[in-house]
Amino acid sequence: MRFNFILIPLLLGVIGLTGCSRQPANEFQGYIEGEYVYVASPIGGTLTNLAVARGDTVQTGQLLFGLERESEAAAVREAEANLSQAKAQLTDLTKGRRPSEIASLAEQLDRARADLKLSDAELVRRQNLVAQNVVSQEELDQARAQRDADQAQVNQLAADLATGRLGGREDAVAAAQALVNSQNEALTRARWSFDQKQQFAPEDGPVQDTLYRQGEYVLAGTPVVVLLPPDHLKVRFFVPEEWLARVKVGGAVSVAFDGARQPYPATVNYISTQAEYTPPVIYNRENRASLVYMIEARFPAAAAADLRPGQPVDVTVTAAP
Repeated sequence: MRFNFILIPLLLGVIGLTGCSRQPANEFQGYIEGEYVYVASPIGGTLTNLAVARGDTVQTGQLLFGLERESEAAAVREAEANLSQAKAQLTDLTKGRRPSEIASLAEQLDRARADLKLSDAELVRRQNLVAQNVVSQEELDQARAQRDADQAQVNQLAADLATGRLGGREDAVAAAQALVNSQNEALTRARWSFDQKQQFAPEDGPVQDTLYRQGEYVLAGTPVVVLLPPDHLKVRFFVPEEWLARVKVGGAVSVAFDGARQPYPATVNYISTQAEYTPPVIYNRENRASLVYMIEARFPAAAAADLRPGQPVDVTVTAAP
């Protein structure tokens, strides 16, 4: 019995010391969370080039992966040929007939004018002969008809020559221009599809995971590479209701974890408007029934290099004035 009386005070002393080692009032439990970047192609295809591996660090614009794109390359070549043909047709309409055709029309017009000059002179002679009763009225009518036919031929050739120099009609030129625009858009779409078969890093950061191997078929829109840029890391922590008025968006917090050489700075960017019960990383009984509010804070990119998603941390809040 004496032994029990001695042991009880010792146990009470240990309990008292344990109860005194509580965390500061402005320190809260939390964890690191990452906003992953899932890089995918909007067009499906066989994975022919996986240019990165899990754990690599990539730079913005670096090739991540490539899919088979021979069909897209063929579509680009076809669209380029169609655009070239449409442009040639438009050019042909806008510049009129070829020089040799214009020269031929001009020569025909000169010959027709010479015929008209001759028929004019013949008509004058026939008029004089009719007045002298040498030829009949019928011959005069024939000469007049020939002169009118030659005049019509001159008028027609002059109009053809003018039209040949003008080029195509306005509506024909407008239709050709519309075709050029349409083929240009088709080429743009074909090149876009061709380019989408290769995907590049949108930001600097480590490769968190690769989800396919070379030779596998990737469905459209399915991620192939997962990135976690440093500025996509954030801390989530939970504060009781009485601390809501002391925490503001834009406020500073410091984050510490086991083994950290020094606290890491972060800036509050989000405060939940809804209360929730104990967050999933807190299991102590005294907080189990308490209402808490989730708060998120982001790190500078340089400070986030040592942090990992899921890592438990302690967040110290500097109360807003």
